[in-house]
Amino acid sequence: MEYEKLNTIILKRLKEHLPEHLSYHSVMHVKDVIDSVEKIAKSEKVNDEDLVLLKTAALFHDTGFLYGSKEHEAKSCEIAEEYLSEYGYSQEQTEKIKGMIMATKIPQTPYNHLEQILADADLDYLGRHDFFVIGDKLFEELSMFGIVNSERDWNLLQEKFLESHHYFTETAIKSRDQKKQENLNIIKTKLKNY
Repeated sequence: MEYEKLNTIILKRLKEHLPEHLSYHSVMHVKDVIDSVEKIAKSEKVNDEDLVLLKTAALFHDTGFLYGSKEHEAKSCEIAEEYLSEYGYSQEQTEKIKGMIMATKIPQTPYNHLEQILADADLDYLGRHDFFVIGDKLFEELSMFGIVNSERDWNLLQEKFLESHHYFTETAIKSRDQKKQENLNIIKTKLKNY
């Protein structure tokens, strides 16, 4: 599996062709998810082959945005399929990767350990100190799509999302749940003050 080669090619393609208005679903987000996947996978004692599959799934998970936001996960799977066999991935490995990509679709429904890891890595920021910095980028993007129209709408959406979200892996639960709750409490306070 030639992951490093793919990483260079796909990040370059995203850098050059992702719509500029995607302030959240950007190359930075993809790199962030790859980093998170590595940390969670190591802590979850994932073997080397599965780690490469996870990093590959993280690399491709939002490539569908090259063609728009609608059903982007399914499109990301198609794009992954176009590349993977050329770079030494078996059909079985490709299917695993596609399963992981689909596990990032909201609401998340991972069916196995690897899918749980990618799902948690994709939303790792919910339980981090940079939650509001990253959240602002998503707010900007969703405003542009007309999904939210005000900061209050955004905070209501975040409150609902954080209340319904849960991490799947022991690692993410241990390392992210508490901070996620703190972030939610800050949002609730903001909403009270409107």
